[in-house]
Amino acid sequence: MSFMLIQTPNPLTLKDALPDFTKTTHIFLPINDCRNPSVAEGGSHWSLLLVSIVDGVAFHYDSLNPANRDEAITTTKKLGTLLGKDLQFLDLPDSPQQENSSDCGVFVCVQMKHLLLKKLMRADKEQKVSMSMGGKHIDASHGRKAMLEVIEGFRKEGESRRS
Repeated sequence: MSFMLIQTPNPLTLKDALPDFTKTTHIFLPINDCRNPSVAEGGSHWSLLLVSIVDGVAFHYDSLNPANRDEAITTTKKLGTLLGKDLQFLDLPDSPQQENSSDCGVFVCVQMKHLLLKKLMRADKEQKVSMSMGGKHIDASHGRKAMLEVIEGFRKEGESRRS
């Protein structure tokens, strides 16, 4: 979705192709730095944009900060146009940083899981929640193993359905 928003001059033309966000409180958007729409596997880095529609804030988590800042800002502006709402962009420089050039996708998945399960799902409706990931350590190796376990679970489930 973020790629479509970045590539589309007028985001309102995407309205019919996207879900109805009227009852949505938060949107998780992986951001990629690919700028060429003809290269499906393009880009070299992923980050996470968490948009709180209720608060009008887009939180950007980049494990190679500020690598995807421009793409995240553009996505925020265009999503705001699509939603008919001004969104404040908030880059979070205290996001956990990766130590190599290959863990960005794992970082996005682990951060998304943490933010959803440990922050948003535990929050009281009236309570403001800190969306900072400051001080959070991400073990990319553990994250990869957890992702493989999920994939293996789906593979086994598919096999049992076919038999």
